[in-house]
Amino acid sequence: MQIAPLGLDHVVLRVSDLDRSLAFYCDILGCVMDRRRDDLGLYHLRAGSAQIDLVPLSGQIGQRGGGPLAPNGPNMDHFCLRIDPFDGPALLEYLRGHGLEPEEIAQRYGAGGDGPSTYVRDPDGNTVELKGPGGT
Repeated sequence: MQIAPLGLDHVVLRVSDLDRSLAFYCDILGCVMDRRRDDLGLYHLRAGSAQIDLVPLSGQIGQRGGGPLAPNGPNMDHFCLRIDPFDGPALLEYLRGHGLEPEEIAQRYGAGGDGPSTYVRDPDGNTVELKGPGGT
């Protein structure tokens, strides 16, 4: 058997404040609520062809995940969301307008090749890379 990944399926994030995280991922980054499981404390957000699952620490699943979040964020380096079109200056202005501190745009390698990207932090300190298409 050989595994051949097709792309990011989902990322599960433990969050301290569900409303604040929903505002970040839906209102600022444009994700859409795909499915809610209030009984489990599990919220599936659609991010293109992938999903970001939010699990509040206070929910059934969140309580099984361990203690509170570390001050510098949980044990994940970052995840990357592919965005297109990618207008670097407009993106930086947009993110700063929402009180975020994005890194400067740089060319970085990812699943689609080298392309422009920036990094921001979500309300719980998780690093989110926003990356444009390769070859731009």
